[in-house]
Amino acid sequence: MPIAVVDNHTHLDIEREGVAVDVADLLARAKAVGVDRVVQIGCDLPAARQTVEMIDTYAAMLGGVALHPNEVPGLAASGSLDAAYEEIEELAQHPRVRVVGETGLDYFRTGPEGRDVQHESFRWHIDLAKRLDKALQIHDRDAHADVMRILEEEGAPNSTVLHCFSGDLTMAQECAERGYYLSFAGTVTFKNAHGLRDALSVTPLDRLLVETDAPYLTPHPHRGAVNAPHLVPLTVRAMAATLGVAVPTLCEALSENSERVYGPW
Repeated sequence: MPIAVVDNHTHLDIEREGVAVDVADLLARAKAVGVDRVVQIGCDLPAARQTVEMIDTYAAMLGGVALHPNEVPGLAASGSLDAAYEEIEELAQHPRVRVVGETGLDYFRTGPEGRDVQHESFRWHIDLAKRLDKALQIHDRDAHADVMRILEEEGAPNSTVLHCFSGDLTMAQECAERGYYLSFAGTVTFKNAHGLRDALSVTPLDRLLVETDAPYLTPHPHRGAVNAPHLVPLTVRAMAATLGVAVPTLCEALSENSERVYGPW
């Protein structure tokens, strides 16, 4: 990248296909191609604890902690949700944890019976982000209308990010009007993602972020392989082409937006 950018949502704690994670090597490979900062997301208790350990180790990494919406129904059923909330709130107070997330709603993996507790958890995380003055990162899968409704009802934090944005052009316009940030992942490079590129095309430069969601959602032409932060440039170039802007212009905006949302590394 001609100007260094941030992978603003990655899971470097997760092994995929039995491939061991060498965090130092992944960060070095990313820096070599102009991705010099990352936001590591831990969205269950073990991952949140590991995230805090990692951000104390690697200067290029900030962190986010939360309970993923698909984790919440099981925690509620076991009677351990309140204790999990207490631990997430404690971990979120670490000075290098700059994000409450990923939280939100997932109607793909959780059925109707789990939606009420997902809604309650989403509202709890929104409140936590506001109380601690942290950015909020949102997971939204097949739940666009309810995500937007709950954000409006609760009042969104100052920095609100739709992680791996998957909405349409109209939703992108509404998010931008509300001042939310839209983070695009490798999915925007997929050949059939015409609607997603339409959404990107109407998003102002000052509302854009980029991510891997590694080890998932690897950009074209490596779709299906294990993702990692060093592949962010593929997504950035595809985004620049869709927006009709020069790559350095987009890189500058992505870097500035990341620092505005998360603060200095």
